[in-house]
Amino acid sequence: MIHYKSAEEIQLIKESAKILGKAHGEVAKYIKEGVKTSFLDKIAEEYIRDNNGVPSFKGYNGFPSTLCISVNEVVVHGFPSEYVLKDGDIISIDCGVFHQGFHSDCAYTYPVGEVSPQVLSLLKTTKESLYLGIEKAVFGNRVGDIGHSIQKFVESKGYTIVRELVGHGLGKSLHESPEVPNYGKKGSGPILDAGLVIAIEPMVNLGSRNIVQERDGWTIRTADKKPSAHFEHTVAIFQDRTEILTTHQYIEENYKF
Repeated sequence: MIHYKSAEEIQLIKESAKILGKAHGEVAKYIKEGVKTSFLDKIAEEYIRDNNGVPSFKGYNGFPSTLCISVNEVVVHGFPSEYVLKDGDIISIDCGVFHQGFHSDCAYTYPVGEVSPQVLSLLKTTKESLYLGIEKAVFGNRVGDIGHSIQKFVESKGYTIVRELVGHGLGKSLHESPEVPNYGKKGSGPILDAGLVIAIEPMVNLGSRNIVQERDGWTIRTADKKPSAHFEHTVAIFQDRTEILTTHQYIEENYKF
């Protein structure tokens, strides 16, 4: 069942998303060689709680941390740890905030120091594919139109789309219907109606699309151990427009590639 939101509820999600965007911006200040990923998690949790939010991920089905931190071949759901960032790494930061009864969700992948041109192209392609997907997330289209647009672009660049992990609706719950795959056929899937709030989040691999789950029950990495990138926004569908509720503004004020 899809839960459509009122304008007032969408505004509350947007307020949650502002805290989230600024938390991402605080984390971005510290992404560099020599920093432990556990330190980034601490920065995010402190900022969110200091601004009357609650980390959406911490405790969700037993997840232990505020951030999903996924380095290099880890696609999503990596744990913050004592791992120290080094030159040439890429790091995906995925975070959610619960505030005034509603969740927001957003992710960004960063290069650390000097990364190879091939990996930098992966990041740029994945980020661009997110916005191409959002362009199709308009009233009257269907979920498949979003995935088709992302898949067509990514595969034209020689990369692959993860199939087993998808975007999702969100609101009072972190994960709601509908699922939003990053692949698909035009004109397929649920219709995009006014009041729908979804997280669109392409996960794109440099090598094959195949993934494996680590023994911790959470961490998902590429089967061939080649790098993977992940970008995400929460968006709301209106009859006359689509609004990106989350923001990368505060990240990009501090960190650009």
